[in-house]
Amino acid sequence: MTGNAENSHENQQGPKHKRNLTRRKVVVAGAGAVAAVGVGGTVAAGAFAGETKGKGPTASASATASEVCYKLTTETTEGPYYIDADKIRQDITEDEEGIPLTLKLKVIDANTCKPVKNAAVDIWHCSALGLYSGYEAMSSGGGGGGGTPPSGSPSDAPSGTPTGEPPSGAPSGGTGGGHSEPTDDERYLRGTWKTDKHGYVTFKTVFPGWYQGRCVHIHVKVHVDGTWTDAGYEGGHACHTGQFFFDEKAVLASAAVSPYSTNTTTRTTLTEDTIYPQNGHEGGLLYLKYDKKNIAKGVHADLTMGVAPDETHDSTDTQPSASASAS
Repeated sequence: MTGNAENSHENQQGPKHKRNLTRRKVVVAGAGAVAAVGVGGTVAAGAFAGETKGKGPTASASATASEVCYKLTTETTEGPYYIDADKIRQDITEDEEGIPLTLKLKVIDANTCKPVKNAAVDIWHCSALGLYSGYEAMSSGGGGGGGTPPSGSPSDAPSGTPTGEPPSGAPSGGTGGGHSEPTDDERYLRGTWKTDKHGYVTFKTVFPGWYQGRCVHIHVKVHVDGTWTDAGYEGGHACHTGQFFFDEKAVLASAAVSPYSTNTTTRTTLTEDTIYPQNGHEGGLLYLKYDKKNIAKGVHADLTMGVAPDETHDSTDTQPSASASAS
């Protein structure tokens, strides 16, 4: 990511570039080190409570007590709606209605299992009614025109044109027309924040909705080797571009809550989605916690991402999907 730090479709065969999905063995150096897992997921013991209570994979049978395996989180397409601007914030909700969502992430080096600190993590996603800020005129939101947009102008709205350069070529799995230029000045449900010394970063937002051709998802980028300044995050490179996904039970529960219940767009399920790589938490499937009888009270989501800090993955290394219509 260059300049300031703010910052958006997609074949069941998965991305062409799957990264190195072979097991990377590391030695756990002490009680404070991350004890990771091997079979099918990027899960680290001690990272999140939800990842150590039988939900995640266990250590490989071939691993000794001092050796564990960890997999890189799957790269997926950036999509056409990414904006590199200056929304340095943890709460990206603005005035958007929806089920409160707390997203807690941990970024680790998949080679060493050490936390990646001071990384800039971007997330962006559509509203409850399927609209992307900055691209409301292009979004295929449901609900009779997409509902009521946020009132007034955000107090910390970026001035002028976003400074980031769009990636060259067509977005993988997208419409084939390349990165789209913003059509409006809205920037809700977008933001960038810094990982702490333990590799953690937390965002406050709302549970995403859906739009034509895609399941419910959140986009993410991880930038490293840049510099944090008063103006934002400058320089460096994107070492991971991916998406987070939600299981069907949670999505069905959200669909019964307003304003999601007014979204008239036909929903694509997780198994039907052309971008979700169908490989569980390794592919970005979030761990979710919420009141099963009342999801409207809020959802807590978490995941550990295994990345390769020395590599560059800016969405150009994934395979375009001829059948996908948007990202």
